[in-house]
Amino acid sequence: MGVFSSFGIYVLAAVAEIAGCFAFWAWLRLDRSVLWLMPGGIALALFAYLLTRVDTDFAGRAYAAYGGIYIVTSLVWLWAVEGQFPTRWDVIGATFCLVGAAIILAGPPLQR
Repeated sequence: MGVFSSFGIYVLAAVAEIAGCFAFWAWLRLDRSVLWLMPGGIALALFAYLLTRVDTDFAGRAYAAYGGIYIVTSLVWLWAVEGQFPTRWDVIGATFCLVGAAIILAGPPLQR
């Protein structure tokens, strides 16, 4: 699996994690029904599963690369779902994180 396949899995994992966490946020902070927790829990389980599909032998590396993609996806969520446009500082910071994630993904495989 190449860098682009890993990137796609990371984006799907980020959406699943954010959706799952948002379900808990909605229940606790937005006074939504406790029923929001059911799809939230499923989304969080999907997130965990998707991270195991990334082609790397070490969980720590998968999580490190995922971090940058999660940050960018969170800002897209902020805009698309919550209706708040990220600031230029958000975008600058996310760009640095995404570059870092790309460097990690493009690096040579670790040896056992």
